[in-house]
Amino acid sequence: MKKLLILALVSFAFTSCGITSSLYYWGGMQNGATTYENLAYKNYDKQTPESLCKLICMYEDIVSNPGGTRRMPPPGICAEYGYLLLIPENAAIFAEHATAIQRRTFASGDYASFFPEKGKEMLQKEIELYPESAKFIAPLIERLCK
Repeated sequence: MKKLLILALVSFAFTSCGITSSLYYWGGMQNGATTYENLAYKNYDKQTPESLCKLICMYEDIVSNPGGTRRMPPPGICAEYGYLLLIPENAAIFAEHATAIQRRTFASGDYASFFPEKGKEMLQKEIELYPESAKFIAPLIERLCK
């Protein structure tokens, strides 16, 4: 009986460790971190036009193809993405430095008008998905989307 109990406990311990699932999709894994973590760090540490283009496309992927068990973008991602799109010079940087594959991410080639519209949409989506964020996001919308 004692051997059976030990066997049951050991087998339970090994089977419970094998299955992991994430609530949200963060762009896959690279070098022990999520793609989101790698690209966001790279962009904010040493920002280059290329890193900005990669980050914008990564945000679009996470928002457009939500995964994880919740099947919705992670908290804060729509707000970060929206804010990034609302920075006026980012549209010009993307237009000038994005690769052909990155440009195909967006249907519009007029980034100067598309990015602000999409940015406001993303901030509103953050509030829609996470109503508790309205206290922080609504003032941003008022200031940035005049």
